Amino acid sequence: MHEGSWGISHTRVPTESRPGHVALIAGFYEDVSAVAKGWKENPVEFDSLLNESKYTWGWGSPDILSMFAKDVSGDHVFIHTYDADDEDFGAHDVTKLDTWVFDNVKEFFRAARNNQSLFSKLNEEKIVFFLHLLGIDTNGHAHRPSSREYKDNIKIVDAGIKEIVSMFKHFYGNDGKTAFVFTADHGMTDWGVHGAGHPSETLTPFVTWGAGIKYPQNVSTQQFEDAFLKEWKLENWKRQDINQADIAPLMASLIGVPFPLNSVGILPLDYLNNTDLFKAESIFTNAIQILEQFKVKMTQKKEVTLSFLFTPFKLLSESKQHNILRKARSYIKQRKYDEAISLCKELIHLALKGLSYYHTYDRFFLGITVVLGFVGWTSYASLLILKFHSNLPRGGSKEVKKPSRLLQYSFVAIGVLVAFFLLIQAYPWTYYIYCLLPVPIWYAVLREFQVIQDLVASLLSCPPSHFVGYLLVSTLGIEVLVLSFFYRYMLTAGLIAFAGWPFITQLWTRAKRTSLNWIFFSLLLAVFPLMPVVGRKPDISLVMTAGLLVLLLSLFVVASLTKRKDSFVNEELPLHLLQMLSMVLSMYVVYSTDNSLLKKQGLPLINQIISWIILASSFVLPLLSPPILFERLFSILLSLMSTYILLSRGYEALFPLVLSCLMFAWIHMEQETLQQSGVSCKQKVNSIQFIYNTDLTQLRQLCLDDIRRAFFLVFFLVTAFFGTGNIASVNSFDVTSVYCFLTVFSPFIMGALMMWKILIPFVLVMCAFEAVQLTTQLSSKGLFLMVLVISDIMALHFFFLVRDYGSWLDIGTRSFQKLFRGLDFCTTKSFYPNPRKS
Repeated sequence: MHEGSWGISHTRVPTESRPGHVALIAGFYEDVSAVAKGWKENPVEFDSLLNESKYTWGWGSPDILSMFAKDVSGDHVFIHTYDADDEDFGAHDVTKLDTWVFDNVKEFFRAARNNQSLFSKLNEEKIVFFLHLLGIDTNGHAHRPSSREYKDNIKIVDAGIKEIVSMFKHFYGNDGKTAFVFTADHGMTDWGVHGAGHPSETLTPFVTWGAGIKYPQNVSTQQFEDAFLKEWKLENWKRQDINQADIAPLMASLIGVPFPLNSVGILPLDYLNNTDLFKAESIFTNAIQILEQFKVKMTQKKEVTLSFLFTPFKLLSESKQHNILRKARSYIKQRKYDEAISLCKELIHLALKGLSYYHTYDRFFLGITVVLGFVGWTSYASLLILKFHSNLPRGGSKEVKKPSRLLQYSFVAIGVLVAFFLLIQAYPWTYYIYCLLPVPIWYAVLREFQVIQDLVASLLSCPPSHFVGYLLVSTLGIEVLVLSFFYRYMLTAGLIAFAGWPFITQLWTRAKRTSLNWIFFSLLLAVFPLMPVVGRKPDISLVMTAGLLVLLLSLFVVASLTKRKDSFVNEELPLHLLQMLSMVLSMYVVYSTDNSLLKKQGLPLINQIISWIILASSFVLPLLSPPILFERLFSILLSLMSTYILLSRGYEALFPLVLSCLMFAWIHMEQETLQQSGVSCKQKVNSIQFIYNTDLTQLRQLCLDDIRRAFFLVFFLVTAFFGTGNIASVNSFDVTSVYCFLTVFSPFIMGALMMWKILIPFVLVMCAFEAVQLTTQLSSKGLFLMVLVISDIMALHFFFLVRDYGSWLDIGTRSFQKLFRGLDFCTTKSFYPNPRKS
């Protein structure tokens, strides 16, 4: 309102700390592959404002500052960081992360007055001071943005910035040659996470003042879709929104250094307080810098593509490039600055489109090869099912015919031609996998020509109404599975439909008790997909309730087994008691840790040790239980639930318990179904054992009912993954769920723990499916192939929905699948009114 310009910076997703800072300081949106290195290491070298500067001094988090100091040319970037262990979500006071920065900056400038060499460097041109303030987003993660701790942290940062600005002005004698830039790498949701594309995550503050920056502009009206102007009472002060990558060229222009080499940001001229000539020259330089990237990309693609196959970007031909540059230069000479600026912006937009065009140049070609591979693999798996695991009528001779030499030679020739085509164009090795894989797959398909003939004959003899009915039901089932990735309530609809299964198959009249269990737990599990994915508040009472229910169920099972087995007390009871003790300890650790963190006493060491012991023991204890089907499954449930309780913060703790109960009901239902269809079951569920050597003589051929079993498995797996959260989005999961194990930020360990939390329901479903396979006397290979076919059809469906942009939620969902509301306070030393242009 008094001495600067402001607006909202629009970030891109994923809204994570590293890509946000890369966009701010290097001017480009980093590839998401950087996540594989925990956002810490640079997957590729890149230029940045700090690299272009004469000197840069930075203070803050080692995670952020280190990546900009690692690959700089020369020894001119100096960073000062606190220890990584200080990034503790459970610490008593995390505002120390910000006060540490302010205190060290003040001490640095005090020391500079007694150090002639340092004092001389500080008075050079083209220097940058980077203050990375992590405390606010750490408090946001730990206590939520609506908490008192978060708001108190804002006050501390606000006071700290006021003090730092005053110190800068005093140190440089109020020379008016320092520019200040205040912004954030990303935002944060009300529930304390980020990563996706919610406006609270993608909209960040941008305030800049000082040398080279326009003074506040008073306006009568402004048109924006949001209500921020009214909420902040800034309706009469001009708001100028920008893209996050535009900040890098702005800072480069302010101190007179070249734009970062890889920057795709467009210089926001409306922020600059300079002559029209300077603005026109600057945007002209910006256009040439981005155009050079376009030329390099085009040359790279042209060099590895056969001339008659190369298709250039038609909207920006070489002649058009020269014409725009010539006209823009002419307009600048004629002092027609507005026309020159308009032309340069047009060139920038065309060059950015061209960059995207060449980046995705091979997309259609690769897409065809992937589709061919998927369709061929699905066809081959289907033919294997029909050949070895079905009662498909066989026509003609039963002798196995060898494939003709012509077929073999034809596919060898195709493979050689494809490899030669890729070789002469110098394609990377991954292209060979995409393009050559379909060749042997389709050869394997055509080798089964006799099976294809038998299938066609069988379909022709099938009544058309039956065939259409089967096709419609199959299509509906696949589409429900696909839609459940986008609309979780489809899982609820599916589970409600499953509840009606006993009535359709008349199992209700045959096994009422088993049917009632199936219906009750299907409807109970159907509630979970309707619960909120994100934004939920922690509720430890629900976690305690889940633990108590598991203990009650354990007591019931122990009592039942004691009555039924004489040897249970001496041989198996100690293991059950140990697993129940593990559950009690898990409940104690969750309750104790939550209280300790609320009192800001951190994570107790004893709780941390107990948590890791319980996690490790959960992999071992089930193996000590008897191999009897029911007892082994229940032992697995107890061990996994002990770990899941430690990783839960609310209603999700109940999910694996309800899912397991439904799985037990499913096992009994499948045996009843088998008996109803006339297949004899020699053993009851309670006496079947998990054994390594399966009696192949008892295995039967697949029937239509087995397709339903395979579909049930895929549906339950999807439900296990998406029942309480969305694995495709980072912000679907709360980092507080790992606080029983650690509170110091560690992306790989935290990620691994959250991944295990996701996988626990998956493991429970797979164990139950193994039990179904045993009870129904099915070949595991046949069932596996059917599941593979269903999954491949889904994957092919998802392939056409793939997106390589958007949030983790957008990318992950369509690929099948901290905040650190890092407030950055960056001061750039500039010598206006005569900056040295790049």
